[in-house]
Parts: sequence; structure tokens; C-alpha cells
Amino acid sequence: MVLDWYEVTLAQLQELWVGLVAFVPQLVGALVVFVVGWIIAVIVGRVVADILRRIQFNQLFEREGFRRALERADMKVDPSEFIGGIFKWVLLIVFVLAAVEILGLNELAGFLSDVLGYLPNVLVASLIFVFAVVIADIVGKFLHATVESAQMGSGHYVAVIVKWSIWIFAIIAILLQLGVARDFLLLVLQGVVAFFVVAAGLSFGLAGKDVAGELLRDMMKKLKG
Repeated sequence: MVLDWYEVTLAQLQELWVGLVAFVPQLVGALVVFVVGWIIAVIVGRVVADILRRIQFNQLFEREGFRRALERADMKVDPSEFIGGIFKWVLLIVFVLAAVEILGLNELAGFLSDVLGYLPNVLVASLIFVFAVVIADIVGKFLHATVESAQMGSGHYVAVIVKWSIWIFAIIAILLQLGVARDFLLLVLQGVVAFFVVAAGLSFGLAGKDVAGELLRDMMKKLKG
């Protein structure tokens, strides 16, 4: 009886040892892949951030409205560092996925694959945000100057309406890209479009009533003359 117990215990220990010996190379390989991947990811993230700073990418966000919005939200964001961080984490997840597959952790590997597949949506959403900042500022200034040059007297309000419409469309597009409440957002988008069409019509109508009145008076004078 004692001998049987001893043999069973010895067999279990031998099996454990064999499994450990077989697992050690996998563990070492996974650690090497992770460490090398971490170093590469950090370097690439810093290089991307440095390149963006050199091409003055941050200046796109040095707009008064954007800076004020961040200050109200108590957020301090370095845009170049943010984009560099995205590159770093994408690469890091790729190397972590490779390390996990080396260890044979299939469920964790599947989860990381899903995360990696979702990251392009985050990247596209970030690009939409960047373009919204730039386009809203350019279009707002252009419309403000155009309306003021026409002496309508409400260039500021028109610019604000258009800038906010661009921002709202961008936010909805970002949430749709991220897959957040798609049906609800489409319904909201329809309502927003209707609202801004009416608001823009009223704005231009009120702004142009004086101009329209002058045109009508000139026409009446010419007809009488």
C-alpha cells in the first residue's frame, strides 16, 4: 500500500518535471518576444511622436476654442504623444499576442486578437477627431469672413452654428465608428440635421432681412423712376 502511494507520487512528480522542462523554453521564448516587442513599441511610439512634433502637428490644436474646451474638461493632452501612444500600444499588443500564442494560451490569444481587430476603429475615430478640429476652424473662419464682408452683421453666429454642426457630426461619426448605439445615433443624426437646417435658414433669413429690404427699395425706386 505504501509502495503504491510512493509510486503514484513519484510518477506525478516526474510528469510535473517533464511538463516544466518542456514549458521553460516556451516561457523564455515568450519573455524574449515580449521584452523585444516592448522595446520596439516604445521606440516606434517615441519616433512617431517626435516626427509629428517636428512637422508642427500640435499647432493644429493650438486653437482658442479647442484649448478652452480641454481646460474646462481639466485635460492636458499632447496630440503628438497621443498618436505616438496609439502606435506604441498597437505594436505592444501584437507582440503580447505572439508571446501568448507561444505559451499556448488560446483563450487569451483570442481575446487579444479581438482587441487588436478593434484598434483600427479607434485609429479611424482619432483621425476623424483631428480632421474635425481642422475643418471646423477653417470653415468657421471662412464663413465668418464671407458673411461679414457681405455686411450681413451675423458672421459670428453663422460661424458658430457651422462649427458646432461639424463637431456634432464628427462626434456622431466617431461613436458610429466605435460601434456605440448605432441605431440610436442614426436617429439622433437625423434630428440634428433637421435642427441645423432650420437654424441655418433662420440665421441667414434674419441676417439678410436688411439686405433684402434694401434690394426691394431699390427695385421700387427704379420702377417708379
